[in-house]
Order: sequence, then structure tokens, then C-alpha cells
Amino acid sequence: MGNHRDDGYPADGETPVHAVRLDRFLIAPETVTNDQFGEFVKETRYRTEAEVFGWSFVFAGFLADDFPATRSVAAAPWWRQVFGAAWNHPEGPDSDLSTRRDHPATHISWNDANAFCAWSGTRLPTEAEWEFAARGGRAASHFPWGDELTPNGKHRMNVWQGAFPERNSGADGHKVTAPVGAYRPNGYGLSNMTGNIWEWCADWFDPGYYARSPGENPPGSKTGTHRAMRGGSYLCHKSYCNRYRVDSRSATTPDSSTGNIGFRVAKSIV
Repeated sequence: MGNHRDDGYPADGETPVHAVRLDRFLIAPETVTNDQFGEFVKETRYRTEAEVFGWSFVFAGFLADDFPATRSVAAAPWWRQVFGAAWNHPEGPDSDLSTRRDHPATHISWNDANAFCAWSGTRLPTEAEWEFAARGGRAASHFPWGDELTPNGKHRMNVWQGAFPERNSGADGHKVTAPVGAYRPNGYGLSNMTGNIWEWCADWFDPGYYARSPGENPPGSKTGTHRAMRGGSYLCHKSYCNRYRVDSRSATTPDSSTGNIGFRVAKSIV
């Protein structure tokens, strides 16, 4: 695990590189879709934290020019508070999922993801499991397929194309989320392990954890304030956030939701 290239972010704790042994596990080939999350909601009548709070964060570029002034994120002003935004209304009350049934469910908090896991008999992957799966059998590569962002000029994931945050050309075929099976899967048959959406992991996030993590089945820190996320999203761009690598790390609070956070499920093999 870890980044040996010195092209990451020291504050994220991507080093030191260290060997990890994992027990066998299962991980979903795709992230949980809107249809799948909808089945969960239909059966349990679960309300996501965004629905309970009454709002979530939406990328400002998706909003009308005359959208009323609302709260933004100080370090990332392109995120805007939108009342009525939730998993089933990704850009606010006037948006829906009619063309996104096979897209990843977003505006999902860590707590929401765990509620889905409890219902489905699954769990979130640990960071170590996620990174092992994302590598697809390759060692030390930037991406699941190698080191080039667009090998032979072909787009292999959904990230920002253009000048962030003003212009996205959509050259990779998508300006928002892509279907969960878009692009060629990695060596383990897993789709969109980088780009598209951030994926929750089970671990509490600790930037110093790699220096002391156990060599077998590291579970993450015992306590914390933020939960780990991996993989980057459709908003990542090398000019400000190259966290769309297999060894990148990020985190946010477990009750947070935005239009680019979702999850995939895992399961232990007993």
C-alpha cells in the first residue's frame, strides 16, 4: 500500500509504502446504483441524512446563474448548499433519476452507506481491501490500468476535462456521473475504481496510520472524526486534486453528503 512516486499530498498520509496481507474477501464489481439504493429505500423507508437535514452540497456548475445565494464550502467554493438535494434529486428538487437509474447513488453519507450494508448483509471495504482491489493485480501504478491517464488517447475513467472549475469539455463522455459499468474494468473485473465518485471505506481516517498500521488486515484507526474515502470523482483534475489514483486518500465527516460521494459493498469470506 501507499505512494512511492512523491506525486501525492503529504497531509493525506499516502506514505510510507508498506506491505499488507489480507484475508480473502468479496467486493462488488460496481458501486451501488440508484436503482439498488431505491430498492433499499422502498423496502425499509429509510431516509438519508441529506433528506433529514433538508439539503446537500451540489457542484455550483450545475446550478442556474440566478440560483439564490446559499452556503458554500470555504476551501472549495464550488460546492453549494442546495435545499432539497438528495440521492433521488441530485441537483435539487427539480432534478430526478429518470436517466440515471444505472448511475451510482450519490449524496450518500457514511452512515447511509452502513445502513444499506446492514440491510443487504454486506459491509464497506477497508482502505486496504479497497486499494488491493483497485490495483487489479498491478503493482505501483498510478491507475488500475497503468501509469498513463489516457493510454493511446483513450479515456479510461470519468474525471474533469478542461479548466477546473470553469469549463468541462466532457471529452471522456460524461460531465456528471457515468453509469457504474462505464469504461473497461480492471484486472479483477471491477469497474470505475478511480474517477466517477468517491467511495466510502470502513476506516476512520488518520494521516499517520500507515506508519504504525499492522501488517495483516489493517482495520484503520480506532477513533477519529472523519471516515476514509478512495478513488476520486468526476470533479477531480490534476490542477488542484490528482486524487484519482489508486493510492490516493481523502476523508470527510461520516454525516457528510455531496453529489460525488457514494459506495460499493464488500463481504468477508468465512
